[in-house]
Amino acid sequence: MSAHATVPTLLGPFTAVVDDDGAVLASGWTADLDGLLALVHVDIRPADPARRADLGAVTAAVTAFHAGDPGPAAAVPVRQISGPAMTAIWERLRAVPPGVPTTYGELAAAAGHPRGHRLAARACVRNAATLFVPCHRVVRRGGGLGGYRWGLEIKDRLIAMEKSWGT
Repeated sequence: MSAHATVPTLLGPFTAVVDDDGAVLASGWTADLDGLLALVHVDIRPADPARRADLGAVTAAVTAFHAGDPGPAAAVPVRQISGPAMTAIWERLRAVPPGVPTTYGELAAAAGHPRGHRLAARACVRNAATLFVPCHRVVRRGGGLGGYRWGLEIKDRLIAMEKSWGT
């Protein structure tokens, strides 16, 4: 059964929606379930996910991340639907190390699209599973933050947090 839970964090409430198998469909620093559900591809969007206090590995990963351990989030399964190019970008995003931001162009090239900086930016915009697909680790060439669904202040704080961990 699909479910959702909201975890308090030092950056604000973090909500995750999971499918029947526990894969993250959507997540972010918000308590707005309807807003998160709107990000999920219509073919996999749950109609009425059950409210839970704890989503097991997902909740543990969120808690660990905010305590300075990004490792568990990388192991949580994610389910998003798009074409092969966007999927390749999302998969590559999961391999970007914490504390070492990459640029849109570098991300695209690493995913096999050397001229695809706009594709990488679009993949970040369409990423519904933030934290688990860490699009906050992507910046503009020259180091500017670019955009972030949850706000540039949160993106800046995430990058600073990860750099302070020295991972």
